[in-house]
Amino acid sequence: MAGPNDVLTPVSSQDLEKIDAYWRACNYLSVGMIYLRANPLLREPLKPEHIKNRLLGHWGSDPGQSLVWVHLNRLIKKYDLNIIYISGPGHGAPATLANCYLEGHYSEIYPDKSRDAAGMLKFFRQFSFPGGIGSHCTPETPGSIHEGGELGYSISHAYGAAFDNPDLIVTVMVGDGEAETGPLATSWHSNKFLNPIRDGAVLPVLHLNGYKIANPTLLARIPREELEALLTGYGYKPHFVEGSDPFTMHQKMASTLEHCLVEIRALQQHARSTGDATRPRWPMIVLRSPKGWTGPKEVDGHKVEDFWRAHQVPVLDPATNKRGLKIVEDWMRSYKPEELFDAHGTLLPELQQLAPQGTRRISANPHANGGLLRKDLDLPEFGDYAVEVKAPGSIYCPPTDVLAHFLAEVMRRNMTSFRVFGPDETASNRLSAIYAASKKTWLAEYKPEDADGGELDVSGRVMEMLSEHTLEGWFEGYVLTGRHGFFSTYEAFVHVIDSMFNQHAKWLEKSKNELDWRAPVPSINLLITSLVWRQDHNGFTHQDPGFLDVVTNKSADVVRIYLPPDANCLLSVADHCLRSRDYVNVIVADKQEHLQYLSMEEAITHCTKGIGIWDWASTDTDAEPDVVMACAGDIATMESLAAVAILKKRFPDLKIRFVNVVDLFRLMPETEHPHGLSDRDFDSLFTTDKPVIFNFHSYAALIHKLSYRRKNHDNIHVRGYKEKGNINTPLELAILNQVDRFNLAIDVIDRVPRLRPVGAHVKEWLKDRIIDSVHYAHAEGIDRQGIRNWKWPESA
Repeated sequence: MAGPNDVLTPVSSQDLEKIDAYWRACNYLSVGMIYLRANPLLREPLKPEHIKNRLLGHWGSDPGQSLVWVHLNRLIKKYDLNIIYISGPGHGAPATLANCYLEGHYSEIYPDKSRDAAGMLKFFRQFSFPGGIGSHCTPETPGSIHEGGELGYSISHAYGAAFDNPDLIVTVMVGDGEAETGPLATSWHSNKFLNPIRDGAVLPVLHLNGYKIANPTLLARIPREELEALLTGYGYKPHFVEGSDPFTMHQKMASTLEHCLVEIRALQQHARSTGDATRPRWPMIVLRSPKGWTGPKEVDGHKVEDFWRAHQVPVLDPATNKRGLKIVEDWMRSYKPEELFDAHGTLLPELQQLAPQGTRRISANPHANGGLLRKDLDLPEFGDYAVEVKAPGSIYCPPTDVLAHFLAEVMRRNMTSFRVFGPDETASNRLSAIYAASKKTWLAEYKPEDADGGELDVSGRVMEMLSEHTLEGWFEGYVLTGRHGFFSTYEAFVHVIDSMFNQHAKWLEKSKNELDWRAPVPSINLLITSLVWRQDHNGFTHQDPGFLDVVTNKSADVVRIYLPPDANCLLSVADHCLRSRDYVNVIVADKQEHLQYLSMEEAITHCTKGIGIWDWASTDTDAEPDVVMACAGDIATMESLAAVAILKKRFPDLKIRFVNVVDLFRLMPETEHPHGLSDRDFDSLFTTDKPVIFNFHSYAALIHKLSYRRKNHDNIHVRGYKEKGNINTPLELAILNQVDRFNLAIDVIDRVPRLRPVGAHVKEWLKDRIIDSVHYAHAEGIDRQGIRNWKWPESA
């Protein structure tokens, strides 16, 4: 490619006329999607019956988006570039769909949407229509990895796609309304993490068309020097393309876009030839064009083009208003469809030639169907990292530290396809062992003191930024283009990405269950740690396990929740999740030291089943139990075992069945089970009519929600977090929420009929222990040593 300072030859007027014709075809299709249910090529006068009964869609950003796309096509062909496109403006799908259709890839995937009049009509009718497709770039849209239903994630998705893709250029159109969101504002900083040697590039195009649904946009209403200072402050080199005359804008966009792409390649070539990864000042474009460009200028005396009325449907009543119908017809005919499509309704051959071929077409680029490029991770044998457990409940260790050594080896073996993400918490979450394999990515300024524990490196693969939004966006872009990762964050603040999780889960469900052409992608793996039950100094603000409720609202086809009780189970679960595809896996495991229960072999068996009886903690062998003690979560497991130890000592003949749950979705009757295990097998764990005391990590209602169709549900009594807490010791916090060993033992006495008349003295003793434990915590600031160092099968 030419250098950035080389004089670029202007595009000839003949070529610009073809580009303009292609652009007009894009705009014609975009309007047709919004309005038409018949007469797709206007071969007859437009009539009310040709108009859809409900007019849904967004027109405002489409002409600007298509302007960028058609000029990208020219440069892809000229320089053989590898480019994908991300549409950030809300409901901006018509432009993407129109370009996909004109490139022919849409018809290849959906043959009934053929490149003729009949196919065009079906293409129009499906848009924002029952049984059809939405007005965002939904998973049904070829060439898209970004749905755009919720604004703010386009740039982070773009950078995620570019990481470890050295040949890829991601052009991302940023809506100026979208640019007002918090997630988008932080994601501009992604350029501080892009290594020009090993990564691809991102070319942001900030589309200033001036308006949101019914208001001006902020960035379009500040002075140019202020906007330029803002973008320069973010670390970009902004280039401005401004105007409204189509041919002038074509020439400006042609030269500016070529300059930027040539400059990107030059920056990469310099870095790769010299080994100098110093952060470049990457180019970007600011495109200022009218809202609803080339559409109606006025409707019923009200300004439309270059105003908020052009945002959605500019003419609202063409089926019932003759003036409106005439405006729509004149508007569509202004694109001269008879000069664009042949007698069959197919784009003219000379215009088809403007699009790249094969997988160089933006809509057919395999990076936008990342499962096609996915390669399995080279995973070490996770059993090699096992904790030696000679007897259950006899030793303590921090589970996430054990996991970190496994993840470090995963990193070493997959140095171009695996990254770890976390908001400034990798060390806090006891995952520091990962740094032995790779440091934290950092391309901003360095100071000498960083060498003393800073763990920073331009070649690092641990992605840390104090923005969960940006991290999750990177992670999603990374996996949607076929790579793998692992994200750790504090439990209370994973809620920051609630809606991002929702959007990704919806994408997966649509892709996995309805679109056989989308290849499976690696799973999103979220490690939730720094848990509600160990907030000894952070207090009430850090006590919220409710993310699990959000996750269970999604289909079991695409989400899973795992609560491994110890380090070996955590290793087994992590290995399983890293091998999985098309899921969001949520793993809940604390970073503090916890009792270890299962050998590696036992852990594998237990995690494979997902739920099972621990014989060594049970007393009901070959007998019907009096009570089932069930639990899910590390603290819940320890407190439940401690309660069992108390009960065994006080009531030696009590028959207790101890059940531990790893895979929370195994409680759902309709969830598919591995290895031929049936619902009947799981129902038998909970008996048919005996009390089940279920000690749960999170809110109690969630267990009832998941298990309400299980046998014996009426006898399941769940204890969980009750929004009680502040600055507490671990046992004191458990007592406040009644998930502690003493309250659990009291609950058993109250619910097992034969214990009620004989258990009064034991209950009094247990109540005394509760009072004593709270007093001691308030006096000494810690729990008693016998609590802190409790081991199975000691009685508390």
